[in-house]
Amino acid sequence: MSETAIRPKLVAATPRERLVNATPVLLAPALALLGLLAIGSPSTWLTLTVAGLAMGLMIFIMASGLTVVFGLMDVINFGHGAFVTVGAFVGFSVLAWMSGLGQSEAAFANLAAVFLAILAAMAITALLGLGFERIIVQPVYGHHLKQILVTMGGLIVAQQMIHVIWGPDAIHVARPPLFQGSLVVADAIIEKYRLFAVAVGLVLFLAMRHVLKATRIGLLVRAGVENGEMVEALGYRIRRLFLLVFMTGSALAGLGGVMWGLYQETITSHMGSEIMVLVFVVVIIGGLGSVEGCFIGALLVGLLSNYMAFLAPKAALVSTIALMVCVLMWRPQGLYPVVKAK
Repeated sequence: MSETAIRPKLVAATPRERLVNATPVLLAPALALLGLLAIGSPSTWLTLTVAGLAMGLMIFIMASGLTVVFGLMDVINFGHGAFVTVGAFVGFSVLAWMSGLGQSEAAFANLAAVFLAILAAMAITALLGLGFERIIVQPVYGHHLKQILVTMGGLIVAQQMIHVIWGPDAIHVARPPLFQGSLVVADAIIEKYRLFAVAVGLVLFLAMRHVLKATRIGLLVRAGVENGEMVEALGYRIRRLFLLVFMTGSALAGLGGVMWGLYQETITSHMGSEIMVLVFVVVIIGGLGSVEGCFIGALLVGLLSNYMAFLAPKAALVSTIALMVCVLMWRPQGLYPVVKAK
C-alpha cells in the first residue's frame, strides 16, 4: 500500500489564508512585548519570561499527549492527570533509589539520574496507559459522557493506589545539584532548572513535529485524525495505532509529571488533577488535536500566568480562563483546529 494513497491532499492556500494561519504564531511574541512594556524593568521581564516559558513548555509536555489522543481517538480522558501523578512518584522513587548519582557533584551523574528517572516514569505510565485503554477506555469509544465518567473514576482509583504505595502525605523532591541555584544574565536571575525545562520542551516539540510531518507513523496518525475510516479501509489496523498513540500520550504525561515534580519540588497524590485545569485550557486554546496549537497555547498560558502574578496577583487566578475566552471568541475552534472529514 503506497503512502500516496493515504497522504492528505494539499490545496494551495490563498494569501488571506496564509495570513490567518500565521497570526497565532505572533501571539506569544506580542504578549512578551506587552509584558515588557507593562513591567518596565528588562531584568525583571527576562526573569519572568524565562519562568513563563519553562512553565508553559512543561504544560505542553503534559498536554501534547492529551491533544493527540483526542484528535485521533476522539477520547475525552479526564484520567490523564493520573499518569502525570504516577510519573512524578515513579521519578521520585528512582531519584531516591539513585541518590548517589542524584546528589553527586558530578554534572554527568546528575543528568544520568534525571534521565533514568524520566525513562522509568515514561515506561511505567506507558504500560499503565496500555491497561487503561484496554480496560477503561475501549468499552466507551464514541460515548463522551461515559468517557468522562469512567476516566474520572480511573483518576480517583489511581490517587487511592498512590496513597497505598507512597502514602497520603506530600513528598519533597530534591533537585540534583546541577539543577539547583540560578544564573545571572543581564542582571536577571534565572533558575538553572527552568532553562533545562525550556530545552526539554523545545526538543520534544521539534521531535513531535518531525515524527508527525516526516515519518510513516506520523502520516498514518495525521490521516487517522482526518479520516480514520479511510485509513482502516486501506488495510491499516487503526486500533493498533490508537493503542500506540494512547500509550505515547500516557508516557508524555509521565515525563511531564517528573518535570513538574522537580519544578515544584513537592509531589502529592492530587497534583495531576490540579494541573489538568491548565492542561485542558491549553488543549482548548490550541485546537483539539493540534500539536502546534497546543504549543502556542502553552506558551501563552505560561507567559500570561507569570506576568499577571507579578503585575496583579489577584487577577492572575482568572487570567488563563480570560485568555481562553478571548481566543474562543476570536477562533471558536481554537488556534489551529484539526478538521475531520465528514
